[in-house]
Amino acid sequence: MTRLQNADIVNIAANLENYDRELIARTGCSLSGIARRAVGIDEGCIKNMLPGLQVAVVPISSGQGILGGFCDAVLSILAHMGANVFVTPTPDVSGIIEAFEKQADVMMLADDERFVALHIQSRQIADNAVCTGQAYATGLRLMTGDLKGKPVLVIGCGLVGGSAAESLVRMGARVSVYDVNGEAAKNLVKGIRHTLETHIQLVDTLDTALVRHKLILDASPASSIIHAQHIGPDTLVSAPGMPCGLDDEAKTAIANRMLHDPLQLGVATMLVSAAKYHCGYPAES
Repeated sequence: MTRLQNADIVNIAANLENYDRELIARTGCSLSGIARRAVGIDEGCIKNMLPGLQVAVVPISSGQGILGGFCDAVLSILAHMGANVFVTPTPDVSGIIEAFEKQADVMMLADDERFVALHIQSRQIADNAVCTGQAYATGLRLMTGDLKGKPVLVIGCGLVGGSAAESLVRMGARVSVYDVNGEAAKNLVKGIRHTLETHIQLVDTLDTALVRHKLILDASPASSIIHAQHIGPDTLVSAPGMPCGLDDEAKTAIANRMLHDPLQLGVATMLVSAAKYHCGYPAES
C-alpha cells in the first residue's frame, strides 16, 4: 500500500461528519451508502449488524514502523460507520492474541505492503486495495448517474487501479487504461479481457487520453499529472491515488466534481466487505 504521512490522516476523525455531507452532496450517498453499494449488501442488514460487530485494529511494527495516528484514524472511521471497535494496546503477535482473547469478529492490520481486514469465522480477507478500487468506481458511477456505454479512463494499473477497472467494466463502462509501466497496463488489459471476455482499451499517451475523457479514475501514486487544461465543465474525477494526481489549478477547476480521500472510502468498504458474512452472505471460495 502507499505509505501515508501523518499530515494525510491527522484530521480524519474531526472531519468525518463534514466529509459525509460532502459525499452526499456529490454522490447522493453517505460513506456507508457508497461502501454498501460497492460490496453489494442490503442496507438494513448492515445497520442492524454493525453495532454488534467487534472489530480489532492491531498495530503492526514491521517495515517502516507504525504510522502515528493511523490506527486512531481507522478506529474513527469504523466507529463512524457504527462498528464496535478498539485498538489493541500492544502491536504485532501480542495484539493479535489480544484481539482473539477479546473475541473480535474482524481484525484490521496494515504493514508497508498490505492493509487487510480479516473476518475470523469465515476466514475471508478484505484487501484495502481491492476495496478502495471498488469504492471509487462506485463513487464515480454515483456522480455520473449511469456508466453504461460511457468512456472512462483509469490511470494506474496496480491493485487499486485493476480493481477499479474491473468494477467499471462490470458496470458497463467503456474502459481505457494507462500506466507509465506499459507492461503493467498490458497485463491488466489481458487479465480483464480473459476474465470478463470484454473489450478494454490500452492507451499509450496520457495527455491525449485525458483530453478525450470526461470521466477519470486516477489510481496512480504520481502527483500533478492532471492539469487544468484536462478539466472541462463536464469532467468528473474519482481519485483514490495518493498523493492526488491533480495539480493545484486542476483542483480549482474541478471544484466539487471530485472524490478523493486518504483512507475513508477504502476503510469503510473493507469493513462492509468483511462484515457481510455476519449477514448470511456466502463466503467466497
